[in-house]
Amino acid sequence: MKAKRSMLNLGFGLTSQVITIILGFFIPRLIMVNYGSEANGLIASIVQIISYFALLEAGVGAASLQALYKPVAKNDYNHINSILAATSSYYKKTGIYYFISVVLLAVIYPLVIHSEISKLSIMAIILFSGLGGAINYYYQGKFRVLLIAEGKSYIETSIVTVANILNNVVRIILLLQGVDIIAVQASFFVLTVLQIAAFHIYAKRNYKWIDLTRKPDFEAIGQKNSVMVHEISYLIFRNTDVLILTIFTNLKVVSIYVMYNMIFTIVDNIVQTVNGSIKSALGQSYHEGKEAFVKFYDAYEVYFMGLIFSILTVVYILILPFMRLYTAGVNDVDYINFWLPILFVAIKLLTNARTSSNNLITIAGHFRNTQFRSIMESAINLGASIIFVLFFGIYGVLMGTIAALLYRSIDIVIYASRVLLERSPWVTFRRWLINVGVFAAIVFITTKLDLSITSYTGVILWGVVLGLVILPIYYIVGSLMEREVFLYAWGYAKRFRTKLKLKRSKVTASQT
Repeated sequence: MKAKRSMLNLGFGLTSQVITIILGFFIPRLIMVNYGSEANGLIASIVQIISYFALLEAGVGAASLQALYKPVAKNDYNHINSILAATSSYYKKTGIYYFISVVLLAVIYPLVIHSEISKLSIMAIILFSGLGGAINYYYQGKFRVLLIAEGKSYIETSIVTVANILNNVVRIILLLQGVDIIAVQASFFVLTVLQIAAFHIYAKRNYKWIDLTRKPDFEAIGQKNSVMVHEISYLIFRNTDVLILTIFTNLKVVSIYVMYNMIFTIVDNIVQTVNGSIKSALGQSYHEGKEAFVKFYDAYEVYFMGLIFSILTVVYILILPFMRLYTAGVNDVDYINFWLPILFVAIKLLTNARTSSNNLITIAGHFRNTQFRSIMESAINLGASIIFVLFFGIYGVLMGTIAALLYRSIDIVIYASRVLLERSPWVTFRRWLINVGVFAAIVFITTKLDLSITSYTGVILWGVVLGLVILPIYYIVGSLMEREVFLYAWGYAKRFRTKLKLKRSKVTASQT
């Protein structure tokens, strides 16, 4: 069942990402062409600031998820309801605070920012961009946590994908017609509300056993404050760059950053979709026996890391040819920059290569033990980025993030290995170094090739070709260097395939 749900989560998640990527590419370019780079930078800046309001929820979701893994594995509905009752109580408070924060931002932000766009327009954009999130937190936060704990992320993904398709199609149509940018953001708000309604209908039909009147088990999510520290750190790490660039540079520089970050955010989303599809299985496996869990964990780390490196290798090779095509005709600022892909790739490798170790800390519930380390990461990132941006501009914020990541990524691996796995961290560091070596070799070889790319079709075709070649290279090297891991993964795959065949044969027999 866990393997089946992981496959469903992965399949639905990747399909969602592909659809979102295809539709999402149109919108930033249409905004730049029709409204200018300043409007693109403004919207990106607002979205990033609103993302900080997730701090109001910080801790509750992750703590509830960690608390739910065990009762979900045992089908203990009474305990699940008690945890959900506590979670719901916090989410309702969050929704109210979120709403107030959006309104305050809509009033204050237009008075602070310097822009050619009218203050009333900025206020309306902020309201339509943020109020949907406030309503979502109030009504659906606890249900989303339960779906993830049960390994049913594919349900959430399906609803969100349909909403994203409708949202992007409507926004593209409005942008092509040159409609006011306020109307474009208003469509986003309306479809967010419809998405919430869909979640509510699904919950009523499929989770009739949920009873939020049970006595709340606040103790089960008692680590929420420690989790909040980690969540704050993550949000600062992920969203500080745009805010710092908005304050210390200008909205056109923000637009350059956003264009490159858009590509790498897509990578993040794909990687996290894969990670999320397996994380619930890891969480439940952790409570079923250490020896089996460690084998599962090692296989996951080796092949997940290979996937990360292969995707980022392809993106690094193709990002500048793509950017030349994507920003053609936008002349108010130069978007082509040799150093930005290098810095972004370094950040994403350091961020995502530590995912398996970070998952282990989360699943084990070691939030309080590691919160000081998380605070240090935020402090390094914020301090270094502010100092470096004064001297190096857009490069400075990326350098500040790299400085924080070098500290925290190494620390996460050491903690997870020594404290939780009770082994040397060199096991994971060796895997990092092997993949870095493969990355360097592939990039060196491709620089000797003349990849003549003059169209989006060329970008797609080269992406497919490079992906089909590069991913197997990482997996073959990983398998050769980790023979025991390969044998475990191969055996697991064969058992899964056998179960599928038996299930199909039973279905065929019942039909005859």
